[in-house]
Order: sequence, then structure tokens, then C-alpha cells
Amino acid sequence: MSRSKEGADEGSKTGGPETGSDFLQLDIGQAPPGNRTEWLAGRLRAAIADGTLPVGSRLPASRVLAAELRVSRGLVTEAYQRLAETGQVAGRGRAGTVVVAAPPPPAAGPAAAVPRGGLVDALRAEPCRIDLSPGVPDLTAFPRTAWLQAERRVLAALTPADFGYGNPQGAPALREAVAGWLARNRGIRVDPAEVVVVAGVAQALGLLAQVLPAAGVRRVAVEDPGSLGARQQLEHGGLDVVGVPVDGAGLDVAALRASGARAVLMTPAHQFPTGVVLDGERRRDLLAWAAAGGLVLEDDYDAEHRYDRAPVPALRALAPEGVCYAGSVSKLLAPALRLGWLLVPRRLREPVVEAKRYADLGNPVLAQLVLARLMDSGELERHLRFVRRRHRRRRDAMLRAVAGHLPGARVHGAAAGLHLTVTFDGAAFDDTVVAGAALALGVKTHPLSWHRLRPGPPGLILGYAAGPAGEIEEGVAVLGRALREHLQDHRH
Repeated sequence: MSRSKEGADEGSKTGGPETGSDFLQLDIGQAPPGNRTEWLAGRLRAAIADGTLPVGSRLPASRVLAAELRVSRGLVTEAYQRLAETGQVAGRGRAGTVVVAAPPPPAAGPAAAVPRGGLVDALRAEPCRIDLSPGVPDLTAFPRTAWLQAERRVLAALTPADFGYGNPQGAPALREAVAGWLARNRGIRVDPAEVVVVAGVAQALGLLAQVLPAAGVRRVAVEDPGSLGARQQLEHGGLDVVGVPVDGAGLDVAALRASGARAVLMTPAHQFPTGVVLDGERRRDLLAWAAAGGLVLEDDYDAEHRYDRAPVPALRALAPEGVCYAGSVSKLLAPALRLGWLLVPRRLREPVVEAKRYADLGNPVLAQLVLARLMDSGELERHLRFVRRRHRRRRDAMLRAVAGHLPGARVHGAAAGLHLTVTFDGAAFDDTVVAGAALALGVKTHPLSWHRLRPGPPGLILGYAAGPAGEIEEGVAVLGRALREHLQDHRH
């Protein structure tokens, strides 16, 4: 990109009403006199920050935008250059100027401060050749035949009355099946009457955000680093969040006590994104905190997907009245099903069911009954064993690829789950820029900084479940290339 002088930019004023562009509905007439370049750069920054221009978006050619705004081309190239200097856009030759990084989300605050639509949602919508996003299961493995057979059997047994409105708390058959599934696979003994069927963990958190203030909980601690999407669910519900550090033993319970929060959202079985398991001493300390009046929101993330370690008991199994427990089949079958479950202490059950009733009158009944049949027949356990073997092979392929293409990378959380995290000791780089550059080359992943509340070492979160070994190898190679180029640019 060529640099130009502000005076030359401002010398290209043109009269007349047609000084606008369809791109971002820009109207150069709104720019303050003498500062058009900064006005244009500011409009572009704002569009990147609020998700209007997500990572991977291509800006108009400078000559095209200049012609539409009736300004000099130098003004536009200067505005683009200012964004390039802050790492938000980059020139890609014939591909043009591309958005490669968005500003990190705010650490806390009202939902209005969160970028529109959410960074994660914006990234999901971006096309790519290879998807290494975390949290994406192998969707090609969905058991279509078993689902279709179960659906036929369910339909054959339904009466006309069964097609009416269902129970907002969930179909009794699925609540009973979930109770059995949790007893067999997570060590949780629960009466089916305690199960609330929800549209995934996201809705579970949304319902809790509605009912917790009435129970005196308005501030919730979250793991740092921890899931950006989960945090946004709580913030959107009007709760204040505060970060609590995570280390090699899991959540720092002493820091939780010091935070003053009366509830904490956790992924203790396989912490997102570090993969650490909450150790025994921390578990005991956490349960003592809950027994003294605290409330644990347990997101049983990736609990079923483990390869090199023994299963970890759910916290809910140890303290039913101190833990709200949420799980789903999004990572086991498919996110599109929007089926999960929520267990809450007795004092919260009626408010949660009421909130669910007013949210949607309950999940679609047919899908609930089909899932119940898969659980009761043992088909879901068979599917879990199948995908666990496949995911382990893909995990191993990613470990080989990381060793070959990301020298010096430290791998975290490889013993379980559908992703691993890599960090680089002593390396100073902007992980959002690297992830953006990789997306411009067709590979999608998450920068670790997206999921932090406080500053911390950069890293990348790499999902390995969604694609075959060849794609994993190619995707990690692209990441290695993007990282090397960024480090070279940073040194220069």
C-alpha cells in the first residue's frame, strides 16, 4: 500500500450530492473537514469491531472505493494502511485487502458491549477449505441409519394426541432415558422428574441467567481462559462476570473466594480451552465453597470424549444441591439437534421450568423421543465407542502435524476432548493476526486470546474431530506458514 499526505487527500474534495458508497453506507459528506482519512479508517475499524466486517472479509479495491466516494485514491490507501499497521487488515496480492483480525472482546460489561452477533458466530459463518475450529464433532459420522430406524419406530407408536403440545420440561421418555444415561456414563443418580430438557448448553445457561438474580446471584465467576460463547450467554442474560485464573490443577478456588462471586461457571471434566482436569484437592476445596453457599454451574464439556485417561466423576454426582449440571448431544451427535439437559438444585427447579415454558413451550417432541430410543437401546453408546476411536486417530494425526509444522509448540489438553491448545514459550506474536491470516488461506481456527479476560500468552485452539487426517496435516501446515510469516513481519 502506498502512503499519501493528508493534505493531498483533503485536496480532492468534490462537490455534489453523490459522495457516498453502498459499501458500509459510507457518506464522505459526514467526514469532518481536514480529517477524512481518519474518519474513513474509524468507520472501517468500527465495522470490524462489531462484526459487520468479520475476519476474512475483503475490502473494496482502493480505486473502486475512491471513485464511489469521489476522493483521491491516496486517501483510501492511507486509511487501509492505518488498519494494516494495527494488524486488522493485510494485503493479499490479487486477493486484495482482507480483514485478518478483530479487536478482542471486552473483558466484562453489559451485553451491548459484546460485538454484534458474537465473534464465534461470525467466524462460523465464514467459508473455509479446512475447519480446525474447536467444538466441532465429526458430522459425517452422524448415525443416519440408526436415527431413521428409531424415528420410524417412534412414529409407528405415536397416537394423534402425541402430536400436540408437549411438556415444557421435556418428554417423560427422554427425561427417563437421560437419567439412565447419566447414571451409566457420568455417575449421576437423578430422578427423571429432576431433568429439564433444553436446546443445548447455550439455552441452559440462558435459563440460569434469568433465574439466578431472583436467587440473589448477579455476579458469576468464569474460568480464565474460558469459553467466550458461554460467557456471552451469561452476559446477554444480564449477569456480571468476573474471571478466575486456571492453572495446571484447574480453577484457582482461592481466587474464586476472593472474587466475591456467589456462582461459578466451570468445565471441570475437560476445561475449555486448556484441557486441564480439576484435580482432587481443588475439587474438595470447591465443594466446600459450594457447601458454604456457593453455586457451581457445571458444563460437562467433552466429558465423553477421552483417550488416554480414566473418566472423571461429575461434580453433580457429589453435591446435587450445590451444582447446576448441563450437558448435551451437540458434541456426540450433532449441534443441529439442539438437544441437551439441565439439572438444578430443588430450590431452582420450578423457576427454571417456568423460564423454559415462556422461552419456547418445550423442545420438539419427535426428536426427543428418537433420542430417548437411541439411549435406551444402547445405540448411543455404540456410536460413542465408534467416534471415540475415530477421534483418537485424528487427535494422533494432529499431534504429528503440530510436531512437524509448529516447532516449539507446547500442546495442552490432548488426553481428551475434540480439540487441543498450543502455546509457544517465549514467543511474542498476535494470535488473532495469525488466525486471520490462516483464514485468508482457507483454514479456520480460534486464537486463544479470544477466550481470555486478562492478557496472557498467545496461542491457538485447534479442533481435530471434523476432518480426515489429510486435512488436519494440510491445515496445520498452513498455520505454521501463517505463524512464520507473522513472526518475520514482527521482527522487521
